[in-house]
Amino acid sequence: MRSLVQPESDGDVGITFLRMIPSAVKPIPADSSASGTLPVRAYRYCEPVRLASQLGWYVFPPIDFRLVWDGRVILFKCEGLDSWIQVDALQFPKFKGHFDVSAPAEVQGYSPPFISSVPEGGSFQLWSGLVLRTPPGVFAYVRSPINHTPDSHMFTYEGIIETDTWFGPLFTNIKILKTDIEIIFRRNQPILQVYPVNSDFLSLATVRDFGFVESLDKFEDEDWTAYKDTIVDRVGPKRQKGSYARQARKSKRP
Repeated sequence: MRSLVQPESDGDVGITFLRMIPSAVKPIPADSSASGTLPVRAYRYCEPVRLASQLGWYVFPPIDFRLVWDGRVILFKCEGLDSWIQVDALQFPKFKGHFDVSAPAEVQGYSPPFISSVPEGGSFQLWSGLVLRTPPGVFAYVRSPINHTPDSHMFTYEGIIETDTWFGPLFTNIKILKTDIEIIFRRNQPILQVYPVNSDFLSLATVRDFGFVESLDKFEDEDWTAYKDTIVDRVGPKRQKGSYARQARKSKRP
């Protein structure tokens, strides 16, 4: 029986990452400090930033490697290669044979590529070496790590994968923004942040069905009371630094 990476707590949310490439890194829960990159004040007092930063899991590349776009093609290099090779549909080193040994006969020969070029200049698909399965009605939102300083040399597209039914490689699309610059990927640096989203919130009927109050004179007493509690009672001498963060964290305690 295969070994799956399951949540290490009693609160099983039904999310399963499956490793295909042997060196693929096990995802880790995202960090409220954005891997230690948040300013100290933001980490201590800005709970919205902390919560967003810790949403879901970090996903890493399965190998250290480098890419260069020369304006025409993307070139790849990793340890063990003496020269750059062109990216077309590049298999992960030694993975094709490993895949065929493990896969049933009808699946052999269909190992997914590690890096694939796409028609748009400087763009490619990068596979994490993982597959993700989610419960029915739950999709995977895939994006660059939240609140991490973006790399000025590349852009990671965001996407939502229907991982409750689509059982395939967990990949992302990236565009290199500058030519003749080495883009370095490391196994200890996340390339993606993945978190579950309820498919109900993606339907047009749902996003069109929302309330809207036209003007201040339409505010009700409960609206003004909530505003007073949130804003008025927290300014001037009554203001306590970090009060929102403390209250938010307290409300999440069991």
